[in-house]
Amino acid sequence: MLVWVNAIINGVLIGLAYAIAALGLNLIWGVMKVINLSHGAFIALGMFAAYLSVKLLGLSVYTALVPIFVGGLAVGVVAFFVSLYRVLNEKELTTLLSTYALSLIIIGLGTFFFTTNPRAIDTHLGSFTLGYSSISYARIIVGLISLLLAVALYLFLFKTSLGKAIRAVSQNPTASKLYGINTTLVLSISFGIGVAFAAVSGALIASLFPFTILSGSVYELKSFVICVLGGLGSPAGAILGGLILGLLENILTLKIPVDYMPFIEFTILVIILLIKPSGLWGRR
Repeated sequence: MLVWVNAIINGVLIGLAYAIAALGLNLIWGVMKVINLSHGAFIALGMFAAYLSVKLLGLSVYTALVPIFVGGLAVGVVAFFVSLYRVLNEKELTTLLSTYALSLIIIGLGTFFFTTNPRAIDTHLGSFTLGYSSISYARIIVGLISLLLAVALYLFLFKTSLGKAIRAVSQNPTASKLYGINTTLVLSISFGIGVAFAAVSGALIASLFPFTILSGSVYELKSFVICVLGGLGSPAGAILGGLILGLLENILTLKIPVDYMPFIEFTILVIILLIKPSGLWGRR
């Protein structure tokens, strides 16, 4: 029983970190109707930003989250104008190719500078014992930070003028423009926030697991599964999807090898698309 309790607790904590990664993808889809194939590359950038902050600057990985978020926001805004601004009104395949090309550029440069050797960040926080198993304090901190970020995004979207403008543009861009909202600015900030959340999630995940410059693709897959599971364009659905995926991973791996998880995640993705394409919390 204690092993199952440990798996559930760890599943909830890591699921919250997955949810933060998916929130960035979900926000960009909900506002811009763009499926961002560079999402995994930005997660990997966040991982290496955290690694360099710890190794070169001597910062704590948690202290580095603030500059990583700000840097991710700035990089996202620039990436929007470089890769998406001119093709937003084109066919959906054009935006897919544009974000995929951006991903290839980032991964190519990252491979050149960092190689594909695995790295890790030692947080030195220890753990506490639960029966015959243990739960690391690092996972607890990552879960709490993820929860705070999710609440902060909710308050931003529903309680601030800019957040309300973002929601207005996501619902009706044409009407928003007629009411005087600078839709270009809103779209660029939305993409920047999505990238910032991807980078921060990468930093949080890097504090728990080893990584390479190619690791972002793994968490990009998880983000897509979470978004489809919870409902594309639904921030609350992303949290729900992240918790479900985190719980499934930790509970199922008690009985089956972890190598089967990508197959199971793809299977979940296909089943949800076939049975309930709007997701558990999404709208038609």
